[in-house]
Amino acid sequence: METSPQFRLIFAVIISSLIAFRSYKRKSLDLSGGIAGFLVMTIHFTAGFRYGALLLVFFLTSSKLTKVGEDKKRRVDVEFKEGGQRNWVQVLCNSGIASVLVVIACTLTGWKDKCLDSKQSEIVTALIGGIIGHYACCNGDTWSSELGVLSDAQPRLITTFKPVKKGTNGGVTKAGLLAALAAGTTVGLTFLIFGLFTASCASDVALKQLLAIPLSALAGLCGSLIDSILGATIQFSGFCSVRNKVVGKPGPTVKKISGVDILDNNGVNFVSILLTSFLTSIASVYIF
Repeated sequence: METSPQFRLIFAVIISSLIAFRSYKRKSLDLSGGIAGFLVMTIHFTAGFRYGALLLVFFLTSSKLTKVGEDKKRRVDVEFKEGGQRNWVQVLCNSGIASVLVVIACTLTGWKDKCLDSKQSEIVTALIGGIIGHYACCNGDTWSSELGVLSDAQPRLITTFKPVKKGTNGGVTKAGLLAALAAGTTVGLTFLIFGLFTASCASDVALKQLLAIPLSALAGLCGSLIDSILGATIQFSGFCSVRNKVVGKPGPTVKKISGVDILDNNGVNFVSILLTSFLTSIASVYIF
């Protein structure tokens, strides 16, 4: 199903406006996040319906999971916001790299959706692989965080495997890691299903597209692990005796748990997404 960029632009503006406004009203995004979300969503859907679908699957599932168990999360998360409200910085940290990649990929392909096929173009395959890795990482990290904190199991610091308090950066649980794997799989399935309608492949190439599912699943898990390692080492975690919660900044009433105060949560997310996108793009060239 081939559509013109002009049609996709009109569709993108309409659907992005509706979703951004709805997300703002439901407090999934603040005003700045709504504006940024509208812009990146418009870019994705104009580039191709498959790219827009990847963004939507990440955003909608993550927004839904953020609201699951809010009472429990409120007791643990010092930065808890009603509805998990995100601002423009968080939106761009989670979709900025992919926005650049989809524009470059579509410029090279003449704004047509392509299959993962290194024989046709290694650069385009690497770019598409990077986009898959990007959203697998975003989805994996979010599902892992939002579901892992609800687990009854005590998290363990990924660098030492010692038990830590819930909310500690770099703390992992089995439930969280399985959630990351499932989140990556969801992104891979979305890529594959929408590709059936938007991209035309030769039979041998079409069969290999199935490998996007395990690749995306591993990217989701890998992205979550990278995020946890960064969180445990270059992001500060400490227990505040006054607030009785784990906090992300040193202070006179804060006892250090792990990490040094170099990056905040947005910085860690950005770096983990960048690394996962790069690794997945390289893997895609060799696999496809």
